[in-house]
Amino acid sequence: MKPKIIRACTVSMSITFVKGMMEELCRRYDVVLLSSPGPELEEASVKYGVDTVAIPMERHISMKHDIVSLWHIAKVMRRERPAMVHSMTPKAGLLCMLAAWITRVPVRVHTSTGLVWPTETGWKRRILMVTDWLTCACATHIIPEGKGVMADLQNNGITKKPMRVLGHGNVKGIDLERFSKREDVIRMMEEKGLRGKSIFTFLFVGRIVRDKGINELVAAFDKLHKEYPGSRLVLVGRYEDDLDPVSEWTRRAIEEGRGIEAVGEKLNEELIACYAAADCYVFPSYREGFPNTVMEAGAMGLPCIVTDINGSREIIIEGENGVIIPPQNEQALYEAMVKMMTNDEGRKRMAGNARRMVAERFEQSYVHQCLFDFYDDTLK
Repeated sequence: MKPKIIRACTVSMSITFVKGMMEELCRRYDVVLLSSPGPELEEASVKYGVDTVAIPMERHISMKHDIVSLWHIAKVMRRERPAMVHSMTPKAGLLCMLAAWITRVPVRVHTSTGLVWPTETGWKRRILMVTDWLTCACATHIIPEGKGVMADLQNNGITKKPMRVLGHGNVKGIDLERFSKREDVIRMMEEKGLRGKSIFTFLFVGRIVRDKGINELVAAFDKLHKEYPGSRLVLVGRYEDDLDPVSEWTRRAIEEGRGIEAVGEKLNEELIACYAAADCYVFPSYREGFPNTVMEAGAMGLPCIVTDINGSREIIIEGENGVIIPPQNEQALYEAMVKMMTNDEGRKRMAGNARRMVAERFEQSYVHQCLFDFYDDTLK
């Protein structure tokens, strides 16, 4: 009889983190997926025949809704009687680790990804730190997604429990066959006119929100575009005005063009075609756990400009496959973008290193095997 594992995340979109390993995961274990309702949860049920549980969870702090969610999750734990509960993302971590502790699930694992509180201040920072402390207190095992996350948890008194990063970090890994400049991708890129002649293309992929550094990115590019009209910035992603809106000036600059193309969310081959059409990837985020888009860009042979934050500085090595700048620094971002455009030799050298460096540390099957080894050792 296979051990039962509940894998939990806050929103169904995050199920993509286990998508590439689902077949092997289901072969080894009896898997139940738990998240808020969403199409990705339904798709997993149909595609993999896996049991799924939909429980609404609020991403922000909401005492009333959180208590209701906790009660429903605890009912699921009692019914399913899993050998292990493994949560990701902050709210699912808090609710599922607490519910698993209440119902005495023997193995309670939480993967700590992007920490929210390091960029907050005042009472909100204190509340978020307490919730992370409670999550770790209820867990039997804590997996930091990277060394930076582990250092933050240790140095800020969140937990004193032993922790270890699996492999070189990251929870998903990169499918190098998929993220490559295949013939079908090149053809799509050409058909959609994504590659402009004599145009230097900067690319950003992610949520169009303040925390991702979009205000600084748009301001830096606006200045650059006035000096170098043969440049453009492509933004791939959706706005989240209810959670973390960009400034009014930024929104207006994006909508007016000014060399900026906001193309909305792109998935699968369309997303890969966007990477293939770019010359440089820019990711000026304020905080991350371990950003998958930086690894995807590297796999596509793109040099990257990233901020000096958790995850990004573990993927990018200064001068070898990209450039690292201080967060929330518009001038440093502008200067790095100018250098990428004008220093052909340096950019080509970094681009030549990018795919190899991702392959050596974050290839998907290696990342998955690190997790399976952890499961096997823990469940013995």
